[in-house]
Amino acid sequence: METFQWDSSIPRKKIGVNQGLIILARLKMARMHTRRKGKSGSKHPQRTGKPDFVSYEEDEIEELIVKLRKEEKSPSKIGVILRDQYGIPSVKDLTGKKIGFFLDKNKMKSNVPEDLQNLIKKALSLRKHLESNSKDIHNARSLLLIESKIHRLSKYYRREGKMPADWRYTPEAAKLMMQ
Repeated sequence: METFQWDSSIPRKKIGVNQGLIILARLKMARMHTRRKGKSGSKHPQRTGKPDFVSYEEDEIEELIVKLRKEEKSPSKIGVILRDQYGIPSVKDLTGKKIGFFLDKNKMKSNVPEDLQNLIKKALSLRKHLESNSKDIHNARSLLLIESKIHRLSKYYRREGKMPADWRYTPEAAKLMMQ
């Protein structure tokens, strides 16, 4: 009989005992504002070392990152452009450092993290929609959920020291910040 080893990082729960065997179920994280569960994100292939087909060195990659940031590209857009146009599958695999490290090193990092900026933009566009469509109760609830995510994420970033401790989300300030 073949035995299966559980990864210790995977949360699990004992769901029953069958003839002395403990049956373990793999727990999945639930989505934030829904009852559904599912996998999150894509998986990168496991690599050991630098791929043979990449001819860029660390300083060249840094120059590309700085050049793309000067063109007002976000860190995720920079990663997509490096992958699709320059054939660099992963900056972290090649250099051992993330794109944010190079932006921080060259003092080009944004004050507000990108995921929080995207949520704020979504909330602002939804507020604009609700100004002209005030009876749209479904999107009014969506706005509440998005702003809940903004508050939760900003609380995390303040606690981790990635944002000022006195930073607060208000729609008026967010509108000024995004212009």
